[in-house]
Amino acid sequence: MAVAGPTASGKSHLAIRIALQFNGEIVNCDSLQLYRGFDIGTAKPRAEELALASHHLISVLEPDQDSNAGHWTRLAAEAIRGISARGALPIIAGGTGFYLRALLDGLSPGPERDSGLRARLSRAEQRRKGFLHRLLSRLDPPTAGRIHPNDTNKLTRAIEICAASGSPASEVFNRGRTPLEGYTALKLVLNPPRDALHEAIAARTARMWNAGLLEEVRGLLAAGVSPASKPFESLGYKEALACIEGRMSPQQAIERTTIETRQYAKRQIIWFRREPHVCWLDGFGFDARVQERAFELISSLVS
Repeated sequence: MAVAGPTASGKSHLAIRIALQFNGEIVNCDSLQLYRGFDIGTAKPRAEELALASHHLISVLEPDQDSNAGHWTRLAAEAIRGISARGALPIIAGGTGFYLRALLDGLSPGPERDSGLRARLSRAEQRRKGFLHRLLSRLDPPTAGRIHPNDTNKLTRAIEICAASGSPASEVFNRGRTPLEGYTALKLVLNPPRDALHEAIAARTARMWNAGLLEEVRGLLAAGVSPASKPFESLGYKEALACIEGRMSPQQAIERTTIETRQYAKRQIIWFRREPHVCWLDGFGFDARVQERAFELISSLVS
């Protein structure tokens, strides 16, 4: 089963409650929580939370290691098989909707990465911001419509697939899928009221900065982590890096992180609204009534 939803909606809290109630183990489905050292800005479960239930795929990669949906899917499927072999309930928890879809529905094998093309695309984007999104909009409008104009990693990969295959990436994604077999998927998606979610995002952003996000970033840089590493492109970290480099004030960084996180949460909700067979839970993961409803749905499936 899966616990999904927008950022700051309480997914980790609900997943832990489910794990305790149903003898479950949690498989992380957040693409950034995979990386070691990037803890505060990714809202990783705290040590005391990790101690409550078994967690998988948290802090398993070095910052300079590359990962994508295919890589995560292989790791997740292996973890799920191990959990099932122990007689426990696998619980996928996180807000990276594309990863969850890739796991459940399968992911078509894509072309190899083209370093030369990637370098040319990067230079073009640096010269003219928005170039990648405009190019993908011409090559593959459906895929461009699902990717934020600032998400250069996804835009680059989609263009790379279009160029190598001679077909839109959206068509390539639908070829030769191998779905996860042997499981009945229950997708629980949290849906807090918008205003309350915005307040939760603002409060969590402030907590991250007060908890030492800047110090965490300084420590990573001092340990030799390159500022060009993939995790530094994520919300919170790119603003903290800009603050350290003198390109933003702390207040500007906090405000920018809050605004962009709200926008990201909106995109997450839109993504899950397009997903089939979703069970919506109207509230936060720490709401008692939401937990009770989740328990009811799971009981009907496992009984």
